[in-house]
Amino acid sequence: MVAINSKKNLHFGENPPEIHLNSNLKRWFSRNIGLWKSNRTYFLNEEQKTYNLIMNLNIESLKSKSEWESHYKFTWYPEKKYNFFNENPQYKERGEMSAFLKGHQLFRENFYLSNVEGISNIKQVDEHEMIFESSYKDWYIIEHTRLVDSDKYRFRVIYSWNQNKLKIVENHHEIKIIK
Repeated sequence: MVAINSKKNLHFGENPPEIHLNSNLKRWFSRNIGLWKSNRTYFLNEEQKTYNLIMNLNIESLKSKSEWESHYKFTWYPEKKYNFFNENPQYKERGEMSAFLKGHQLFRENFYLSNVEGISNIKQVDEHEMIFESSYKDWYIIEHTRLVDSDKYRFRVIYSWNQNKLKIVENHHEIKIIK
């Protein structure tokens, strides 16, 4: 049995737990790079309506000045024209978002329902699933994203509360089209 006396040994050096977490997150995010066909179901509480649509979601890795910050670009657009976007103008039919990882957080240039920048806290469930927790303006959002079958599929479920009332529940079944 070895006793650990030094602070350096107890804390693993300068900041390795952050480095370890960053490398886990970077590895998980790199598994998501590519073009995804996203089959989505939206349950809108106010309207008591359900919508089904297919979106394309492209996730790209961008060059970064810092080796510990991984930068990404998310681009989305519909497979075809949907009335959903006319009936629900708060949703963006197409768009782009840049974000970067720092520690256990995703710093977003903007959120899906808003042009407000912000931070999502990330919790790692296991090597295949992350939970993103965000709040901005009057919104509080929890998103579970799980990679399945050697990263060929993703399942996402998103719960969005506005002023403490559950407003939107989304299920996304996604198939990787291009790496």
